[in-house]
Amino acid sequence: MNDLRYPIGTLQREDKITSEKRHQYIDQFAETPSKLLEAVSGLSSSQLDTPYRPEGWTIRQVVHHLADSHLNAYVRFKLALTEEIPTAKSYDQKSWSELEDSRTAPVEASLSVFEGLYQRWSILLRSLSPEGFARTLHHPDWGIISLDSYLGMCVWHGLHHIAHITELRQRMHWQ
Repeated sequence: MNDLRYPIGTLQREDKITSEKRHQYIDQFAETPSKLLEAVSGLSSSQLDTPYRPEGWTIRQVVHHLADSHLNAYVRFKLALTEEIPTAKSYDQKSWSELEDSRTAPVEASLSVFEGLYQRWSILLRSLSPEGFARTLHHPDWGIISLDSYLGMCVWHGLHHIAHITELRQRMHWQ
C-alpha cells in the first residue's frame, strides 16, 4: 500500500540545480495554480471537508495551507533577494490549519490568493539571473539553502499537496 502521507514520495532536496532543471522547475511552478484548481473543481462542501487520509487535514485545510505556506515562502524568497542570508521565520502549520478560516472558509478565497501570488512570483522567477537563484536564506529546520534549492522544494510542496487531493478523489471515485 502506498504511504498516503507522501503520494509523490518524500522531498528530495537538491543543492545543485542546473539551468535546465531551474527552467523545468519554473515551468512546473507556473502550472501549479491551474493544477490545484483542477484538483478541487466540482467538489462539494462535504467532499472538501473530507480528510485526505486518517488523521490528516481535510481538502479544505490543504488548500488553505497551500496559500498560507506559499505566501510565507514568497516572503522568504523576496527577503533572500534583498537581504544577506536572512533567517526565515518558521510557523506552526498544524496550529494554523486548526484556525477557523482554515477549517471553514470557502476554498475560492485561497485559490484566488494562490493564483495571484503565483502570477507575481512567476514574473519574479523568470526575471532572475543564476546569481539571483544562488542567493541564500537560513531556515531554522533546513539550515542555509539557495533559492534554487528552495524553488525545488516549493514545486515539490505544491505537487505533494495536489496529489493528496487527486489521490483521494481517485480512492473515493469522485469524478
